[in-house]
Amino acid sequence: MSDIANNQDDFTRSAGRQLAIFAASSIAGIALLMLGLSWASGLTSTGSGAGEAVDAATGTVTLVLNEEPPQLNSTKATDQVSLRVLGHVMEGLLRYNEDNRLVPGVAESWEIGPQEAVFHLREDARWSDGQPVTADDFVFAWRTAVDPANASEYAFIMYAVKNAEAINRGEMPVAALGVEAVDDRTLRVELERPIAYFDKLVAFATYYPVREDFYDSTRDRYGADADTLLYNGPFEITSWVHGASLRMEKNTHYWDQDRVHIQVLNHAYITQDPNAQLNLFKDGKIAYTTLTEENLNEALVQGWHLHRFMDGSVFFIEFNHREGHVTRNWHLRKAIQLALDPAELVYKVIKLPGYVPGESLFPIWLQGVERTLRQEYPAPTADMDPEQARRHLEQAKQELGLTEIPPLVLLTGDNPISNKQSEYYQEQLKQVLGLEIRIDKQIFKQRLAKMTAGDFDLVLAGWGPDFDDPLTFGDLFASWNLNNRGRYDNPELDEWVRVAQSSTDPRARMDAFGEIQRILFEDVVVLPNYERGIVYVEDPRIEGMVRRAVGPDPDFTNVRIVEGS
Repeated sequence: MSDIANNQDDFTRSAGRQLAIFAASSIAGIALLMLGLSWASGLTSTGSGAGEAVDAATGTVTLVLNEEPPQLNSTKATDQVSLRVLGHVMEGLLRYNEDNRLVPGVAESWEIGPQEAVFHLREDARWSDGQPVTADDFVFAWRTAVDPANASEYAFIMYAVKNAEAINRGEMPVAALGVEAVDDRTLRVELERPIAYFDKLVAFATYYPVREDFYDSTRDRYGADADTLLYNGPFEITSWVHGASLRMEKNTHYWDQDRVHIQVLNHAYITQDPNAQLNLFKDGKIAYTTLTEENLNEALVQGWHLHRFMDGSVFFIEFNHREGHVTRNWHLRKAIQLALDPAELVYKVIKLPGYVPGESLFPIWLQGVERTLRQEYPAPTADMDPEQARRHLEQAKQELGLTEIPPLVLLTGDNPISNKQSEYYQEQLKQVLGLEIRIDKQIFKQRLAKMTAGDFDLVLAGWGPDFDDPLTFGDLFASWNLNNRGRYDNPELDEWVRVAQSSTDPRARMDAFGEIQRILFEDVVVLPNYERGIVYVEDPRIEGMVRRAVGPDPDFTNVRIVEGS
């Protein structure tokens, strides 16, 4: 097991390193030259250089949230906004530090073997009401996560624990889950199979603790408001005005509070309007914002020091494979694939530096055995071919018994990039294939609800890594994964996912991922669009903000206020 563990530690370190290397080579065209000038120039002020963004006297940093967190129940949360917030107010057995390495969290030490794992909890871990965090809190949280009555879409990430999958399917009682509080400070976990990456899993939000008595007291509103959540992380939410603001203050009961240097993270604004965010930054009201194509030039004119980061995410078109949807037809999916060009989308439509055309569900930064996974297993690709696309469309009509394909519903978000992307696809599929695409634009929470219900033909979706291993992408379209919202079901793919889950041989695991990549392409399960790059600006009076592919991002836990910048 030691060689496996060392290899997996390399995986942990690889995320930040690979992304840094990749980001350095991902800026394209004129934008590269422009950005290069800006990086060289540096930044000495943010607009007024004062204002609400940073208040050294009170230790307050003011920020913006792009969207309202749908809910903050760690046993059910799936979206990036909720996970970002939870990562600041909660802590699991392990966590990622400022160097993006796994370090002790609530657990001060642990042993992981092929059949079981034992975690030793620190004595000074406390809830925000001062009570100790115990092994029972993890037992309750994990049982809740896999309980079918909880309907957690992330229950699958617990399947490494013995009997978790059977419980989630309703085949065994919740009490049969392979987790035991030996005593208040000792958590014993039975594993379903050897899991080479189990330490990475327990750092994820679904594995956070939940205290049973508090959970029961919330009457099914756990995580819905500031006062219906009990905190054990660096911060606690002291105010949550839905749709308007969310304020975090330093948790004085947090065991490692000495590493938390600021007192308040005040998300005083909730808006995804990029121009509104830029204006807030210019006016000295927020300390950080991302940039878009529309406001990038203004940032350059201001002479701001720009930062870039590949966030590790992959974005794609997901098809609905359920009965009753014409997108179950392979020839129709193939026709759509051959009618679209990810490079055109990235370079002519999105036009943001750092974005890379999509080729695979597995992003380019993921580590294989000796090189990156994609270097060892190049992604198969299909060039745009309108003539061939139309031939597949005619075959689809024949198989479906239709003279024309009915209008297809494209479910999308309401952010600027989704708007551009959906309109591009609408026009392109009309021009090449004569397909009518009806855009269903929804706010984030409603889009998630419709995806879960299968209320779409195609959906613009994306996936960010939950843990630093290719499996975080590789099992997404397994038949049992509830995040497989199109309900794709392929026994061959499931078999390869099982190999990747259970093998302790690094090469066998990577071979399995290569096969998963092949199946996803050949069966046209999804259409990769792009890997996302982020260009952002930050107030020079803060330092220590951490960007990462795995864990809460951006992470402000280690931020310091620097006087006199």
